[in-house]
Amino acid sequence: MQAIILSIGDELVLGQTVDTNSAYLSAELVARGIGTRYHQTIADDRAAIRQAIIEASKAAKLVIISGGLGPTDDDLTRDALADAMGVNLVIHLPSVEVIRAMFIRRSREMPERNKVQAMHPVGSEVIPNSCGTAPGIKAHLNGATIYVTPGVPSEMLAMWRLSIGPDIDKLTPGNNLGSNPGSNSGNPTDNLSANPSSRRNVILTTKINTFGKGESAVAEKLGSLMDRKRNPVVGTTVAGGVVSVRVRSEFPEHNQARAAMDETIALIEKQLGPIIYGRDETTIQETVVAMLREARLLLVTAESCTGGSLGKMITDVSGSSEIYLGGWVTYANAMKTSQLGVPTELIDLHGAVSEPVARAMAEGALTRGKASLALSVTGIAGPEGGTIHKPVGTVFIGLASKTKATSVFRLDLGGDRDAVRDRAAKSALQLLRFDLMGVSLDALGFGRIVS
Repeated sequence: MQAIILSIGDELVLGQTVDTNSAYLSAELVARGIGTRYHQTIADDRAAIRQAIIEASKAAKLVIISGGLGPTDDDLTRDALADAMGVNLVIHLPSVEVIRAMFIRRSREMPERNKVQAMHPVGSEVIPNSCGTAPGIKAHLNGATIYVTPGVPSEMLAMWRLSIGPDIDKLTPGNNLGSNPGSNSGNPTDNLSANPSSRRNVILTTKINTFGKGESAVAEKLGSLMDRKRNPVVGTTVAGGVVSVRVRSEFPEHNQARAAMDETIALIEKQLGPIIYGRDETTIQETVVAMLREARLLLVTAESCTGGSLGKMITDVSGSSEIYLGGWVTYANAMKTSQLGVPTELIDLHGAVSEPVARAMAEGALTRGKASLALSVTGIAGPEGGTIHKPVGTVFIGLASKTKATSVFRLDLGGDRDAVRDRAAKSALQLLRFDLMGVSLDALGFGRIVS
């Protein structure tokens, strides 16, 4: 079975508010074996909302709409739904009293305008709102079941958990989606099992997170695994330099979906190798901290261009105090000398952004911090400061250890100042991870070892 999610509001269309409702609803639906065909955002335009509802009701058996149930003139979803159904709005008196009681609890008088929130299309049902004034609506059109919730995320969430989610959970092959035989469905039957495509499959999803190669390089490695006709379906997304490989396995039975998912994951891991650092919402710093804790190693950092973001990433992880002693943010050259012991003549000869200075920073931090490992980062984040030989995005990372020779890696990063700093910090963590795994640092595709 497929669903369509509609989000209503000028503030969403104009980019003034981020639509978090659709992401939440899609995740909840897929956990129930229901795929989402598309999300659509519509402005506060009655005709446009009506048309979107009609089209969605013909394209999917389940339509969920959020937004446009407020008391003002630009809250048009209930009117547009009534238009789509070809019926009038009626007032639900019990809802009026619920709304009035909420105002009384807040020591306020209910404005007459709020009565509009208790209106719903003839033949539809009212869904209680446990934490707001606007009830939701359940209706039927063109064989689809339609749920409408307020756009306020907390109200949508409560309505989903208390009413809509449990209602959808009742759906099994051979049963309809809680349909109301007396409703205006626009279809002689609401039996979702009448069409085999409406039956619920098991849908399993995961993300395999990588860092160190671009999206095109990852896609090339995956090859035929990304064939869109394949099940499980494999795709990629990029955020903050992290290329995530998305896998969706959809089969009639759970054991089929699980077996196919596991087989595909194994193939992806074989193709991509060490650049994979975790699954789903796991961050690279979480993986590195866990490895350091297991190995009982202590880390210090010495940062210049990243301005402390490397240390912040590490300390964002709960339990990092067991492995992270602290670090230095030596932005000025004088601080590199006074705090880390980097010789002034070294900076004068090679520049602060150089292999020798990155090496000296890492080794100085290792000695002064009395740690097992030290990471250093120095670079040109931009937008100014670049030269022909060291353009913006040039970064050197040093990795010093008590047990082996210091390594220095040069990165050539693209993007704006924030992107360069973020990717430099993540690269340092990935290089440390490679070292802990005994993997060549050259597995990172953004640069090269210089010493």
